[in-house]
Amino acid sequence: MAIQAKYIVVHGRVQGVGFRYFVQRVGLRLGLTGNVRNCPDSTVEIAVEGPAKQIADFVQEVEQGPPLARIEHLDIHDMQARGNYRSFLIEGW
Repeated sequence: MAIQAKYIVVHGRVQGVGFRYFVQRVGLRLGLTGNVRNCPDSTVEIAVEGPAKQIADFVQEVEQGPPLARIEHLDIHDMQARGNYRSFLIEGW
């Protein structure tokens, strides 16, 4: 099973609504690795690695978000899987 990696920028009301914790829970539940962090421009950045099917499921759930979030759109880019992550972390505590 080939490992893929995606870099995702989430636009909308995604800060101050528990979005990073939501993303972390989804990633861990699906067995993915990576990180999520808030950006100064009010977006959220996600780096995720894992099997293609789980990443597709992950993206689908991220598009929905938690109840208080309002997702406008996602910018999704392929990146090289490096295997640097051991878990799914929230950065910028």
